[in-house]
Amino acid sequence: MAEAKVDFNFLGKSGIKVSNICIGTMTFGKSNMNVPTQATDDVAYEILDKYTELGGNFIDTADVYGEGSSEKTIGAWLRRTSLLRDDLILATKVRFPLSRGVNNVGLSRRHIVRNIEESLERLNIYYIDLYQSHLWDNATPIEETLRTFDDLVRCGKIRYFGVSNVCGWQLQKIVDKIEMMGLNRCVTLQQQYNLLCRQPEWEEFMVCENEGIGVLPWSPLKGGMLTGKFQRDVEPDGSGSRVGYVHKDESKAMQSAPAFSKYNSDDKYWELIDLLKSIAEKHGKTIPQVSLRWLIQKPVVSSVIIGATSVKQLEDNMGASSGWSLSDEEMTSLDEASSTPRLYPYEMIWRKSNERVNPFNRSNIVN
Repeated sequence: MAEAKVDFNFLGKSGIKVSNICIGTMTFGKSNMNVPTQATDDVAYEILDKYTELGGNFIDTADVYGEGSSEKTIGAWLRRTSLLRDDLILATKVRFPLSRGVNNVGLSRRHIVRNIEESLERLNIYYIDLYQSHLWDNATPIEETLRTFDDLVRCGKIRYFGVSNVCGWQLQKIVDKIEMMGLNRCVTLQQQYNLLCRQPEWEEFMVCENEGIGVLPWSPLKGGMLTGKFQRDVEPDGSGSRVGYVHKDESKAMQSAPAFSKYNSDDKYWELIDLLKSIAEKHGKTIPQVSLRWLIQKPVVSSVIIGATSVKQLEDNMGASSGWSLSDEEMTSLDEASSTPRLYPYEMIWRKSNERVNPFNRSNIVN
């Protein structure tokens, strides 16, 4: 690979390093999500070429993205690139249905084993570096899921496994079951995390800090709301972002494509955008780069997952990775500007617990 223009972090409590910006590929292949544009295969190849040229080594996808077409696009690119398989860390996910059938969904042993074989075929590889559950499955005992992941590690189909979109008690239960059963550890949590979504700090990230689980934030720019492209009381462009795409039909709004009206009347949101703009101008950076840099500098974060539909967009986002940093004062100002009210019992836990701190028991210190 070319000389890296990115920085690298360990992938949770594992022995491997990944670039601190990961390329997410939900926009590769045909669309089955609320997105205004999809990258054609040729554009996807250009994005992956540029990403790796800049030193990125971490690619994230999911079997459900484009109903398998995202994985196929990556597999086709792997056949074209001169990079070695060992140059890359490839991640995918399992949970949602790809085909009709009452058992073609969930985190059962049957569904996981079937879907990993199909993912390997689409990706044109014989092992996956990071295999992730895409969402909690109420129908399957967590012991069954974890044992299946452990078996896949032992037989060489995957190297590590992680989870995504879980709440605090679910993540702690996963950790405790793994320890009780003597299984390979969970190394990552992929969770929505950005300046407009900080609730994971209350529970899930406390578990991650205590257990050495690396966080992989998704939707780091909140569907475009943290790019500075929108103006107050100005209707967003329906072709320029996921937020604009759902604006005319807000029933389609989702976590990665929120309703613009939710923020348009929110003074705190516009004050945050003004602060991001001020910090960006001070550093000679863009608002998206500052939004991403805030995430990169969070100690619990291993890598930030970005999406891109053009090389230009990719290059701008990759400019957050290396060579500069936000000051402690700037990090604090962004923390305060984006803070959310701490409800009971969190407010009481944070306030009272920090009155009694044992430096030899730092794993239990709350923020």
